[in-house]
Amino acid sequence: MELTLIRSLMNKEFYDEHKGSKCPNRLFSKDVRKIKQSIDESMEKFNRTMTPDEIEAYFISTNPTLTTAQKENYAKLFKNIKSEKPMGNDVASDVLSRLFQQVVGEDIANLGFDYVNGMQSTLEPLRGILDKYGDDFTPNMNLDWHDASMDSVLSNLKLKYKWKFNIPTLAKRIPGVNAGHFAIVGARPNTGKTSFLASLIAAPNGFAHQGAKCVLLVNEETADRVLERYITSASGYTTDEQYKLTHPYVYDDYEKVKSLYSRVHGNIKIMETHDKQMPYVETVCKIEKPDVLIVDVGDKFASMQGFVRQDESLKANVIHARQIAKVYNCVVFYVSQLSTEAEGKVVLNQSMLEGSKTGKAAEADLILLLARNPHVQGQFEEDKQRHINIAKNKLTGWHGVLHCNLDYVTGRYYA
Repeated sequence: MELTLIRSLMNKEFYDEHKGSKCPNRLFSKDVRKIKQSIDESMEKFNRTMTPDEIEAYFISTNPTLTTAQKENYAKLFKNIKSEKPMGNDVASDVLSRLFQQVVGEDIANLGFDYVNGMQSTLEPLRGILDKYGDDFTPNMNLDWHDASMDSVLSNLKLKYKWKFNIPTLAKRIPGVNAGHFAIVGARPNTGKTSFLASLIAAPNGFAHQGAKCVLLVNEETADRVLERYITSASGYTTDEQYKLTHPYVYDDYEKVKSLYSRVHGNIKIMETHDKQMPYVETVCKIEKPDVLIVDVGDKFASMQGFVRQDESLKANVIHARQIAKVYNCVVFYVSQLSTEAEGKVVLNQSMLEGSKTGKAAEADLILLLARNPHVQGQFEEDKQRHINIAKNKLTGWHGVLHCNLDYVTGRYYA
């Protein structure tokens, strides 16, 4: 391989790209190293591509003290070099880059042993290595650039809203979401977070009706309690009505509910994930490959290991969830509680997300914060009105408060 590299270095363009510390002489064996020195000298002197015969002639003329045996040995080397075909520039560059990194690694490793053995007392030798090789050390990596052509951009944007929202007031401002989007849904307890997502997925024209494969990872309520909302959202029947359906005289209605739910049942998978963390969520995505992923409640997947403050842990948790959306090409809905600051308020903002400073909000493409009207003393009827605060919107740019209603007995949001 080293003879092939020597043959490649005789090309002026390739040599200029890799000369100096990028291709130190120590990469080569003792005898080949001297030929490399002749290439360096001839390139500097003649400034053009050299043939193997020219390098051989230059080498012999500049080493007059060679013995007969040494001349014979170098004649064999040059014969082998002439029989070698130059490597392609891309392959040769990759090989030299790897060999160069090995050389730098050896220097640093040897210096490390000196530090361990007490033979070095300052960092100057290490700084010397960094100064010498820093500009020439190119990481061995492939850069995957995005297609910036206009046709590609417009083609990709056609799928910007693959999964449509089925709440009219929301759909008017944000038509829907697409693979790779990361959305946070937040609310105070007993506002209707789970019902909101059940409605988006299972109610008429929801994500599941559109063909989206929806995976629900729940760690607050039991799976059956959550699924109860999905059944009511899909069928439009209240919980009490469903219980009545077990009675023989309304058997036909039972079959109707079952039929309505079957339209979405095949696109919904649910799992209780108590005491699980975000790496487990990623594993599920890797196996199931969902179109829509619900993590309810998202903060409970966070780990405090390695963190001093809770907000740092939650930030890392949200970043991980965000990466899951991008890497596994799915929409992630991250459910979060809101702090007590949001209690009794209709107009909400992203600073009210529980337990986080800026970390959560910074990662989201979309933040939907749900609010209900403040309770009025003497009010006995359930207030069905809900308010969707679009606190962050990188999809369409519109921010504000939308109004709708929640039929709490069926779990459907409507406007």
